[in-house]
Parts: sequence; structure tokens; C-alpha cells
Amino acid sequence: MEQTNKLKQYDLGYHIRSPKGLLNDPNGLVYYKGVYHVFYQWNQADTTHQSKSWGHITTKDFIHWKTYKPALEPVDWYDKDGCYSGSAVVFEGEIYLFYTGNVRSENGERKSYQCLAVSEDGIHFEKKGPILEHPIKGYTAHVRDPKVWQGKEGNWWMILGAQKENLTGDALIYQSANLVDWTLVGSMLEESISLGFMWECPDLLKFADRDIFVFSPQGLEAEGEKYNNIYQSGYFTGEFLENGTFVKDNQPFEELDRGFEFYAPQTFVDDAGRTILYGWVGVMEPEVEAAVPTRQQGWIHALTIPREIRYENGKLIQYPIAELANLRKENSTVIKSVGNEAVKMTSLQQDILIEWSKAATDFVLTVRNEVEINYQANSKKLTLIRTNWKTRGKEERSVFLKRDLMELRIMVESSLIELFLNRGEEVFTLRYFVDEDDFLLRFNYLKETAEKTLTLYSLDSFVLEK
Repeated sequence: MEQTNKLKQYDLGYHIRSPKGLLNDPNGLVYYKGVYHVFYQWNQADTTHQSKSWGHITTKDFIHWKTYKPALEPVDWYDKDGCYSGSAVVFEGEIYLFYTGNVRSENGERKSYQCLAVSEDGIHFEKKGPILEHPIKGYTAHVRDPKVWQGKEGNWWMILGAQKENLTGDALIYQSANLVDWTLVGSMLEESISLGFMWECPDLLKFADRDIFVFSPQGLEAEGEKYNNIYQSGYFTGEFLENGTFVKDNQPFEELDRGFEFYAPQTFVDDAGRTILYGWVGVMEPEVEAAVPTRQQGWIHALTIPREIRYENGKLIQYPIAELANLRKENSTVIKSVGNEAVKMTSLQQDILIEWSKAATDFVLTVRNEVEINYQANSKKLTLIRTNWKTRGKEERSVFLKRDLMELRIMVESSLIELFLNRGEEVFTLRYFVDEDDFLLRFNYLKETAEKTLTLYSLDSFVLEK
């Protein structure tokens, strides 16, 4: 999508963003009567974190989309300052939405209510109000983001992100037989873990040989290449027992995404049994967020592309869902070589695939003279470098791969990139902003060359029905 209008130069064609205002967490992801429903946190009036509604968009094929009026709006006493994040399940032919109602008193005191809304058609939702008692002994008012799923024995479970009174993060687990009456079981983790001051957006993924507890801890200190963003998202592996306890194994907390802006992921399982993830792009320091250029256009932030999630060899694997290949235009550019290339992309919506016949050697790949991908084969270290649009200084994120780099897939938009290494063993997400209409992709080996195939696909935009 070549951009000549400067007001549109950062627009997005195949990532979900709100029509205006501020978008954040994906919410209520659910497959219902042949339709995928995606909800998201949405300030309709401004590009600030105030007065959140639930935006609503649906698709049957991840190519053609339809938008609706907000499913939830902050108009009741228990959610008057925001319908905060939550999840959805299908029960007896209806969608049940669970969310956190945010309330602020005149003196600034916070109250959080876990609320329910129900729909018979997937479009119109009837609020049922709060379903859990608050406050909870031993916890602050920072209890939010309910994720609900059905257990093996037919009962229902709910996880809530929480903060203890000693200002450490935790996850609370509840149980129900009917999705309306809930009983507090307690802290979900078997052992007490010190990992930041608040855990947001908890989720439980279930695979054949492992359960995965995903959450977004706030307040982690940077450790070398890890935890360098303002807030993180990651997971523990282990087993969720039917007594409501998650028993983690000896694997450490692992980040889901190595880039700059990824946060607040949520998953759901579709009718084909795929676990699909969306994340928010994205969380950043307040002063950096205030400088995002799209605020001048009246909107800010987006969701990631949908990613299929699998558990393989002790890691979560994330890769673009297969349907996104249907956005590829018929013409593609294929280059097979052992040398360096400078290729002009035909648009700023690209699906770029680089495959090595053996293994990648040291290289630098530059996208639009702005985003640099640097790989060092001996250490298997890949580093992503960009320019901070607030400070104009260079900043980077890195990861050490467990095996040689064999494949690199880059999903490019005019102001957003998602990078997948070795078919999703590692992932980087980032925003970037380039003033010039630079369409160049440059690939340079630093030492020894290696045989590779470089394929560039131009992508269509989503078809959006309003």
C-alpha cells in the first residue's frame, strides 16, 4: 500500500486497530456459531487510557471483517470508569462475557467488580452486573482481567490477575457450576513466587502433555537481554490440577515476545482445535506513547496478527495463522542466491520469507533504512534495532536462539513489524515510524555467505464492513 498522503502514511491494512481513539488489550476472544469474535479495550473519545469500552469486530475467515457498536460501555455504577479486560465462553448457545468494572471514587479510591454480560446473538449483550464479592482479604483493589474456561469434569474455572497487600503479584482461582455463582479457591500457584508488583491478563493454555500459565507481570527488573520493556508478558509451564492449583515445573518464566511493544495476550480455541493468540501492540512508557505520530490522526495502537500457538520441545511456538496467506497477491518476488541483495518492496504490506538451505551466517538485514536485524551465527544471537521516535536514539532487543537460524518470516506494515524466527520459536513485535517513502529491503552478509531463498509477497488489506 504505497502512501502519498502523509496523514495516512502510518495506517495499517491487515492489523486490527480502532476507527479512532485508543485501543489496548484484546478481550473476549471466542468462536461462536461459525464466527470469530474479537473484542478489545477502546477509548472511543480520546487517545488516553480513560473510559474504556469493549470494541467489537468479527470475521469468518480472518480476511473479511465486520465492525459493530461497542459490546460493553461504562454506563453503570459498577463499571462507570471503564469496562476493563476479560474473556468469553459459549454456554447453552449463548456468549458469556466476563470483565472487570472499574470504579473510582471522588477521592481517587479504586474499586474493582468482576461482572457478567450475556448475548443470544453475539451482537447485543445484556449486563448482569457484579458476580463476585469485593474486596478480597489480603489483596488490594487491583484484581482484574477474568479468564474463564471449562474443566475436564464440566465445572468452570476463572483466573484473576491480582496484587497482594504486600504489593506482590498473584493469580486468584475461582470455581463455578453455572457461570453465575462462584467460589474462591485461593491463589492458583502451588508455590509463592516473587515476580513483580501486579499480574495482569492471566490465561491458561492446555496442550496434550503440558499446561501453560500465561500472564503479564508488572515491575520486573531487567536481566541482561530479558525484561527490557516497561511491562512483560510470558509464561510458566506445568500442570493445572482439578483442585484449582497450577503446579509449575522447573522451567523459568519465559517471555512470549522479544520485541518492544507486545503485551496483554489472550488465547482461545476454535472449532478446529487450534489455540489462537492475539496481543496488544502495545505497551510503552507514557512519554513515548504521548509522542506516537498516529495520535495526530486521532488513533493509537493495534492488535497483533492472529498467531496459532503450539507447545513443542519445551517452548510455545507462535506463527501466523494459515488464513493470512490468503492476503498474498498473485505476484511474488523470489530470489535464490548466496550473496547480498537490495530489493525494492512493491508495497508497505509485505510477507517476507527467508529460508537458508543449511544455516544462516552473520548478516544484517535492514527494512526501510530504519529497522535493522543483526544475526551473529557463533552465538546464535539475533538483535533487532530501531529508532525511538521520542528520543531519536537507537534502541535494541535481542535473543539467543537454541538452534541455528534456518528461517526468518517478517510481516511488514507501514508502521508495525512482526518477526518470526525458525517458524515461531522466537518472536519480535515492534512499532516504527519512517517519514520517507522508503521501500527498500537490504540484505548483507558480514563474513561468510550462505545459500538462501528470499521470497517477498505483497499483501492485500483486510476487507472491512462497517
